[in-house]
Amino acid sequence: MPQSPDLSFKSPLPVLAPPSIAIVGASERAKWPSLIFRNLCAFKYPGKIYPVNPRVSEVWGEKCYPDLASLPEPPAHALLIVPAPAVQAVLETGVTAGLKSATVYSSQIGEGNDPEIVARGAALKALVDRSGLLLCGPNCMGITALREKNFGYPNAELCGLKPGSVAFVTQSGGTVQYIAAMAAHRGVKFNYLVSSGNEICLDLADYVNFFAEDEHTAVISLFIEGIRRPQAFMAAAAKALAAGKPIIAIKTGKSQEARDSAQSHTGAIAGDYGGFTAMCERYGIVACPTLDDMVEMQLAFQAGRFPKGSRVGWVTTSGGTVDLLYDYLEEMGGEERGGLSTPEFSEATKANLRPLVSPELDLKNPLDAGNPINDAADAAMCIAVAADAHVDMLAWGGTPPSGRRVRDPAAARSIADSTDKPIIGFIRMHHLTGKEAVTFQEQVGFPFLQGLPSVIRALTGLAFYGARRGRHIAALPAPNGATATLEDEAFADALARHRLTPPRSRVASSTAGAAALASQIGFPVALKIVSSTISHKTEVGGVRLNLKSPEEVERAATSLVTTIEAAGTSIDGFLVQEMVEGVEMILGARTDPLYGPMLVVGAGGILVELVRDIAVRLLPVTPDDARAMIGELKVARLLAGFRGRPEADMDALVAAICGLSEFYLDHRTHLSDLEINPLIVLSNGQGVRAVDVRVVRAEGSP
Repeated sequence: MPQSPDLSFKSPLPVLAPPSIAIVGASERAKWPSLIFRNLCAFKYPGKIYPVNPRVSEVWGEKCYPDLASLPEPPAHALLIVPAPAVQAVLETGVTAGLKSATVYSSQIGEGNDPEIVARGAALKALVDRSGLLLCGPNCMGITALREKNFGYPNAELCGLKPGSVAFVTQSGGTVQYIAAMAAHRGVKFNYLVSSGNEICLDLADYVNFFAEDEHTAVISLFIEGIRRPQAFMAAAAKALAAGKPIIAIKTGKSQEARDSAQSHTGAIAGDYGGFTAMCERYGIVACPTLDDMVEMQLAFQAGRFPKGSRVGWVTTSGGTVDLLYDYLEEMGGEERGGLSTPEFSEATKANLRPLVSPELDLKNPLDAGNPINDAADAAMCIAVAADAHVDMLAWGGTPPSGRRVRDPAAARSIADSTDKPIIGFIRMHHLTGKEAVTFQEQVGFPFLQGLPSVIRALTGLAFYGARRGRHIAALPAPNGATATLEDEAFADALARHRLTPPRSRVASSTAGAAALASQIGFPVALKIVSSTISHKTEVGGVRLNLKSPEEVERAATSLVTTIEAAGTSIDGFLVQEMVEGVEMILGARTDPLYGPMLVVGAGGILVELVRDIAVRLLPVTPDDARAMIGELKVARLLAGFRGRPEADMDALVAAICGLSEFYLDHRTHLSDLEINPLIVLSNGQGVRAVDVRVVRAEGSP
């Protein structure tokens, strides 16, 4: 029987804000211990610092203790910068002496497949479990807690940052200094920078849960290689969503190579990336594609304004920028695929803009306003666009001051003061900025983002989060479906009740019987093999289509027997189905081992794996969810009636998606997978037909 998931949380507060710190491995020749000691002293860590090394009696001009048991008080927190084989004994001694928490920097503890390394990890985990020791790592680079002046990360530059409200947790230790340095240079203000490492004790779920409750944290950003306790992580994410605290996350593992690498060097199981994106959609986590985008999103979300929709008013000074925006917006999805929209300005807005824009320029969105007259005119245009009832966010193509470029902060500040909508200044390319740009951002009350694609993704992220902010995630309903429902006619009837109507069909045991049944159903028909050993009939040549007479059916059945026997297997009979025409879709439901029951909708038929035009959601799926999923697909244009084709029955498709969601949830203890491919969507008003249904029973289900 599967174990219940661990939904408990451990507070990292003793690691983030310890009253004293022991540096184990203290040595004037060791780089990291020396740098950490200097940082703690120079940046005024308020607690006591105890160097520990059995080989010396004095280090850095301070008394050095042989072990944690020799300290003048029970050790609150220990930084272990020692070889991996020494870690266990150091911590055993520390726990006996009253050690409350530790950061273990050493690698080769638990990751990979080497038996000795795996055994070290198991021993450390056992110590943590029996003692209650709180531990960051192993295989990490420590923590910087700026407000608490705890500088365990070996980097002096980060210690001088001004505390803010953005927390960053990463399973990649080196990523901390790159993200933090670049983001801080651009104006992001962090409070916590956490390198969580292999997470033998404290994990992502614990940190997210803590930051969701922490009054000093407004934005949570994550670099994820794998989620060790996905159910606990989702519970913490739900808490953050309800509290209005956005989570921005980069997740590695799109490729199999990245998934294998993550498991090798951190022991993290990356899981299926599609499952991760479905989880992000449900819990309002903004999936971030690159480290560069992470900086832009941190800036955008740090501002603390969230839109009521996805409609952007663009104000630029360049026709070229406008042209690029059109291209990028279309390439990156557009409104019809869940992206941003660029509404036409209202007549009132156009009237306010006309005196400010040269008469030869059209008052379109995105707006090419030409060369600005002055900062006051820029502000007036932005205020007019932001006031438009059809606009949810303002994006202004202005630039902050740099070098000889001077800006009036009061004029730009008037834009922010005129509205509560999100405002983003943007620069079309990435470039270096100085301190005057950060100061200007703080004066005017909104950030300046760089690079048009990153700007669009940041605004899309704001819209995505704004639509979900404050959402409370309900628990899944208990499964009540019986195994008898999955048998033969009862199964077909149940699918039909869930709006998954099968085509007229019968099963024959002989070639002649197939021909007779085809005459009863009516021509044309499709003929398919029935076999308990073959899941994908098309791949083995087990389907014949558009058969128009009894003779064609009998010849096709005989050919199928020959084909299948030549492949070394046999068939149990023939399925004779009415032929239906429409748009081929795939619907599938399964239980992801990390994130739970989920549903896939996409372009179906034999090209499904090649085209990979799919949308994924965690269950349950509502009608609004279903329409949003369809809207993300390229095949949505075909469903809408492409190049003279009739419009497909969208309402019936939505009902079918929701029906599969309901049916699978109710029977999820008995099913591993339930796939319909193709689901034929007929013309408007004609419904759908579940042509080919593949069922995989759950392990242990009768």
